[in-house]
Amino acid sequence: MKSKLFFVFLFTIGFIIAQGQAKNQSGNVVITSGKDKTVVSSGEKGELLITVSKKAARKFKASGFVSYSDFGAKGDGKTDDIDAIAATHIFANKQNLPVKADEGATYYIGGKNRTAVIMTDTDFGKAEFIIDDTEVENRSANIFMVSSTLTSFKPEGLSSLKRNQKKIDISLPGPCLITVTNSNVKRYIRYGLNQNNGSSQTDIFIVDKDGNVDMDAPIIWDFDQITDIKALPIDETTLTVRGGRFTTIANRADSKYTYYSRGIAIRRSNVVVEGLEHRITGEGDHGAPYGGFINVAECSYVTVRNTVLTGHLTYQTIGSAGSTVSMGTYDLSLNRALNVSFVNCTQTNDIKDSKYWGILGSNYCKNLLYDNCILSRFDAHMGVANATIRNSTLGHQGINAIGCGTFTVENSTIYGRSLINLRSDYGSTWQGEFFIRNCVFIPAGGRAVSASLIGGSYSGQHNFGYTCYMPERITIENLRIDDSNHPAGYKGPAIFANFNSKMTDESYIEKFPYVITREVILRNVTTASGKTLRISDNPFMFRNVKVSGQ
Repeated sequence: MKSKLFFVFLFTIGFIIAQGQAKNQSGNVVITSGKDKTVVSSGEKGELLITVSKKAARKFKASGFVSYSDFGAKGDGKTDDIDAIAATHIFANKQNLPVKADEGATYYIGGKNRTAVIMTDTDFGKAEFIIDDTEVENRSANIFMVSSTLTSFKPEGLSSLKRNQKKIDISLPGPCLITVTNSNVKRYIRYGLNQNNGSSQTDIFIVDKDGNVDMDAPIIWDFDQITDIKALPIDETTLTVRGGRFTTIANRADSKYTYYSRGIAIRRSNVVVEGLEHRITGEGDHGAPYGGFINVAECSYVTVRNTVLTGHLTYQTIGSAGSTVSMGTYDLSLNRALNVSFVNCTQTNDIKDSKYWGILGSNYCKNLLYDNCILSRFDAHMGVANATIRNSTLGHQGINAIGCGTFTVENSTIYGRSLINLRSDYGSTWQGEFFIRNCVFIPAGGRAVSASLIGGSYSGQHNFGYTCYMPERITIENLRIDDSNHPAGYKGPAIFANFNSKMTDESYIEKFPYVITREVILRNVTTASGKTLRISDNPFMFRNVKVSGQ
């Protein structure tokens, strides 16, 4: 028996989850030893069957890495290689070996319900990956998932939290990412064509082993009650995913909110994605939206750099209010993620081409960074705490956000309709400050519009689940507004858009009062039109704003 079996592992789905891996969408994994060669196949129930020869195992250990061809990948651009790719990573994860794609290979990945779980450094090199989404068994199954070897757990003894609380009374094995929920309180009660009843109050933050909260990403809500809590230990080492030339053959599904997640999911802290490229082909006159080729969630300290991405064509559907809406579809998606940076990232299509949806969407995030990026959009739907855009160029969908803390835009060029748009569907709220330095603003990409720096709207009649704020203080230094192309009767750029055209005197009553900006500090703001910067088309609403320095 010993001569026949080098090792035998039987991973049930529950055991895989307990080890911190993603659920294998096709069932169990069985690894056995064989005499002659390494073979990968699928069982009757979709389970992955892997036979590894003792000679091959010794070779892998001696070389210090494994490649997809070692587990049978053809790399010919025609044969579906997903089983071989997944098997390679399963073996590499168990033996703690890095993975390298084969030089010159083109891996075809069809619609099989299989996810390759990455738990060791992976170098895709210059290999090509063709992801065919035309016939998919499970649109929610990512192709790759970067996962942790560490196991999440439920801490005991914590029943409430306060906003900006500095320490919690629990002990942990080490630094952990804590996610808390109060399902009895609803926030982000969306307004408009995609209206909804809100989401359970959620927060995510980092705590050290002694319970000290990282105040760079503070607790942003009061929790009178905690209905769910999870702690995930933070990986101390950095996992790197490098290279790869990915092409998605787009789905041809009906244009409905049936999001496809056929990319790379990152569910581990301390990850670097370096030098990846993603392109899209086969988009027609309809299709379902995408939830991000790079999808980062429930982790911290993730950097994506020197990466080329692609915006998706915009399709329309019927929204929850019964009217036609454009569907958000993303190449980058962030959810419950902290300290995520995009550095030297670009996209293949024109960032000013409105046929393509904005490239990024995010929810429940903290400390996001664009540095030296040329991308069509920055967007924070259900809040971001602290964000920075620097040395970058933002395209037709510009900067859209709600949230709290500090939002800094510096040394950047913005082509959006506003310099910063406060999303009206979530209350146009920002509880904190804006800093805008050394920037160029080209309203609506140079189209003839009446420009405003801070966009948004707020009627005061809808309950969003929180008090809505405008930035308490806005500091603008060395801003050039290129409003040379403007409509007839143009009065000059405004600091604020007309947030509520009905609020023109004291008779207007807000059921849910808006907390207006207290101060705007201007230093060296110039316009191409030669017209002076003014407060707003609605001077009454902003009558108490102190404007100084200009």
